[in-house]
Amino acid sequence: MIRIRNGRVTAILRRRAGATEVRVAVDGDADADDATAISYDQVTGPVEVGDRVVLNTTAVALGLGTGGFHVVMARLGGPVDAPGPGHVIKARYTPAQVRVLAVEEEASPHRAAVAACTDLAGLPVVCAELHSMVPVVAAAARAVADDLVVAYLLSDGGALPLAFSRLAAAMRAQGLVAGIVTAGQAFGGDLEAISLYSGLAAAKAVLGADVVVVAQGPGGMGSGTALGFSGTQVAEAVNAAAALGGRPVACLRLSSADRRERHRGVSHHSLTALGRLALARAAVAVPVLGDPELAALVDRQLAGAGVADRHELVAVAAPEPAKLLAAWGLEVTSMGRGPDEDPLLFAAAAAAGTLAGRLAAGR
Repeated sequence: MIRIRNGRVTAILRRRAGATEVRVAVDGDADADDATAISYDQVTGPVEVGDRVVLNTTAVALGLGTGGFHVVMARLGGPVDAPGPGHVIKARYTPAQVRVLAVEEEASPHRAAVAACTDLAGLPVVCAELHSMVPVVAAAARAVADDLVVAYLLSDGGALPLAFSRLAAAMRAQGLVAGIVTAGQAFGGDLEAISLYSGLAAAKAVLGADVVVVAQGPGGMGSGTALGFSGTQVAEAVNAAAALGGRPVACLRLSSADRRERHRGVSHHSLTALGRLALARAAVAVPVLGDPELAALVDRQLAGAGVADRHELVAVAAPEPAKLLAAWGLEVTSMGRGPDEDPLLFAAAAAAGTLAGRLAAGR
């Protein structure tokens, strides 16, 4: 069931492309502090102080990791129009369905280029699980050769509106990535694609990418079961990249700080996606670790799950993630932990980016 409340916007906290963060006085909560909410321009139109709004409060009421935001479902009062071209609908048949101009459409200036791109010609495609890995991967690839063009393909395993991500906005503003493609039901990118496959073609043919990073948006889902997690999209990305003639580079999810045993060392997400679900062969970037005991654990896990047999394991001595991010003015955390708190997770992302950068630069 959905939990809906009405309210009034009392303050504008932050605006960025496609999204506005606001404070809202929620009806019936007179004794409570105003709540924080996020509104997507493509869905509600621009919001202002004083607007009456309808809020989806479900996730916050459940205490889920949504960043503490209610989501504005509608702005009451005047109509909302959707000017501009496009006939592809994303978030289809939900109350938030939006119209976009997809690269595949006849009206798109990129249709011919995307249609003609039938082979990625060895393009390195980093297949990562977590949104927080993307800037580290991109920064590491750019550290190999700064003129490399890096594109981010956001799949629809997590947040569908790209505008939810402050990190994505920062990566674009800093020039770390040349552009972002939103694929499947995800929307709001520099380019819109109907599928992961056409999204890869658009990254190469339109953005001119030397390296593509495929990852879901914020808010990935897990359940503690063998197959019930959104990170299975890593296997789908490996298969898609290989099927189109790209070079899949798998980014492991590693952790030395996660309290959950199933995510210690190599996460069971990576072991399942790469050891069972990926049908194509990938180059798996394994960071060189200074702790022999931890390195031995990672090796045992990769061998035991069949990853070592199914894929090519590549040991990579990667740059320090904190320095990579600082060079681009970015601060990144994953589940509340930064490079100092969970160095292994960030080292894995840096290793994948370094390997992809070397493949792209011919080194």
